[in-house]
Amino acid sequence: MLSGILPGALLAALLFTTACTNTKAAKAADPPAMTVKVQTAKAQEVDDTTDYVATLKSRDSAVVMPQVEGIITQIFVHSGDHVADGAPMMQIDPAKQQATVKSQEDARAAQVAQVKWAQQNYDRVSGLANAGVVSKQDLDQARATLDAAQAQLHSLDAQVSEQQVQLHYYQVVAPRAGIVGDVPVRIGDRVVTTTTLTTVDRPGSLEAYIYVPIEKSAQLKRNLPVQIVDASGSPLATSRVTFISPQVDTATQTVLVKATIANSNDLLRTAQFIRARVVWGSQQKPVVPVVAVSRIGGLYFAFVAESDQKGGYIVHQKPLQIGQIVGNDYVVLDGVKPGDKVVVSGTQFLVDGVPVVPQESSS
Repeated sequence: MLSGILPGALLAALLFTTACTNTKAAKAADPPAMTVKVQTAKAQEVDDTTDYVATLKSRDSAVVMPQVEGIITQIFVHSGDHVADGAPMMQIDPAKQQATVKSQEDARAAQVAQVKWAQQNYDRVSGLANAGVVSKQDLDQARATLDAAQAQLHSLDAQVSEQQVQLHYYQVVAPRAGIVGDVPVRIGDRVVTTTTLTTVDRPGSLEAYIYVPIEKSAQLKRNLPVQIVDASGSPLATSRVTFISPQVDTATQTVLVKATIANSNDLLRTAQFIRARVVWGSQQKPVVPVVAVSRIGGLYFAFVAESDQKGGYIVHQKPLQIGQIVGNDYVVLDGVKPGDKVVVSGTQFLVDGVPVVPQESSS
């Protein structure tokens, strides 16, 4: 009887011992909870913006073209120079025109002598006519010769004046005071009346030419805020939309938008490519610290502490769609909602699903 009971007791003891050993092994396998600092994501009113590449153009720019044809022999200015009104900018070879002026002046001098002779002849014939020595017909002939000579002299005077004015055009001068733009021509180039020599821009306001994709055209309206920003996103100037083209550029499928830029400190230049930020409006979006966001393979992630069924916390790695940087925070467009506990420390040691003990960060 006892021999049957002992094997059963031993089997029960063995099973109990095995169960305790398995329970201890399971407990030993659970990783300890890691203490991490978290910051609660808060909603903040942020601007809904889009950045575009824009071109700056002067609102007061004069294109300098020659009024005569010829070879450039001198260039007196450089791009960026400040010039006064009427200051010499370029010299076109005037040799041919100078010869023309000299020829016209010689012809005029010869005609002056002809007029002088005709006047003397008329005075002589007039005296003889008064004495009855010559006929009235001779007097009329002398008068006609004098009138013709004087008329020819007047014509030559006009031609000399015209050629002298034309000679002045061989020196290109600034049409106004301002800043010299690009100078695409060089000494030795032959220019014609349609050749662009340079531009002269008056310092002051510029106009940003912004090309907005057609998909955004429905949101365009006058007076939308526009910011000109540098490479880091810091504003250089602010403005508002002043013009919206009624037509679409068929080549780029964009709509031209213009905004006037004051440029009072002359930080910007004509024909400069800049970043123009169009502010469509504002909305409430969560923000998370920059230090909480990691970038892997071109994608952005953050760890968020979430409560589990046991009353503790585990972390989950959430993919983020981020917007602009506001101070030391990223604006989150998708992936985190207000109230989420975002891990801000020790993220390099975390993996998805591990238990944590969150501590609210003071910063």
